Amino acid sequence: MRRSEGSADVEERRARQIPGDHSFALCLTHDVDRPYKTYQAPYYALRERDPSHLASLLPGRNPYWSFDRIRSIEGDLGVRSAFYFLDEQSLFTDRPLREWLDPEAWILYAGRYEITDRRIVELIRDLDADGWEIGLHGSYESYDDRSRLAAEKRALESVLGGEVTGIRQHHLNLDVPDTWRHQEAVGLDYDASLGSSREYGFQYGYGVRRPFDDDFAVFPLTAMEIALPIERDPERAWAACESLLDEAAEHAAVMSVLWHPRFFCGDTPAYGPIYRRLIEAALDRGAWVGPPGELYAALSWTDATHPSPSD
Repeated sequence: MRRSEGSADVEERRARQIPGDHSFALCLTHDVDRPYKTYQAPYYALRERDPSHLASLLPGRNPYWSFDRIRSIEGDLGVRSAFYFLDEQSLFTDRPLREWLDPEAWILYAGRYEITDRRIVELIRDLDADGWEIGLHGSYESYDDRSRLAAEKRALESVLGGEVTGIRQHHLNLDVPDTWRHQEAVGLDYDASLGSSREYGFQYGYGVRRPFDDDFAVFPLTAMEIALPIERDPERAWAACESLLDEAAEHAAVMSVLWHPRFFCGDTPAYGPIYRRLIEAALDRGAWVGPPGELYAALSWTDATHPSPSD
């Protein structure tokens, strides 16, 4: 539950956590889970009795590779976002043989990409060169495995050729506060995993959190695209977005949204336009808009103004 706030609370957070004279902050993020449509093509062809999905398996066809669309939307609006890249285990080379018949294991580990794949390497470096933030999408089991987390961070930094400072755990896996201690110990500045894939809103308060009263920060997730009724009722989903933006402006909030790249493809045409409208509406309301890492660098905190756990 959020605590009740007075105007002094709002103004204190605005001074500490909102750059310049902006009304609130909107952090844009993307988890790069599956940039290639592989086993999903026959799955959807059978489920929907629509063989057109199989066209995704043809050479040169890959609807989930939608990074240019995202860059076009954000570039047109003069903003940037964070892309969190996943260094996940492979079902067929890293997992036990018994899991090959486990449907959950297919969801977690099949169809993954290699962080060293040539196209992925080029994508990461191009995004970084053009001002987008590159972060780590911690693998499914890394939330309670410090050595695995450290290895994944090193692997991504080797590809990037620079430091990675932010993370979101895959499936939002968290063991609070131990996961945050692991993340801080391996050299990460912030986590963006605190949130839900089923509900949206400011369940964890309006501000950035400092769980250990030091330089490590937590950016709560306000809305993931699949928590909104975008496919069923786009206008109702948009009304929810507008309500969140109004609430963020009223409370000088740090709002964070997650749109997976695969939802910008032709298979799901309603998601991209709402994402654009969300950014446009935030800018119209005077918001600061960008990636969490950039906002982290602009935070103004002192020992006297540490956020409380309920902030």
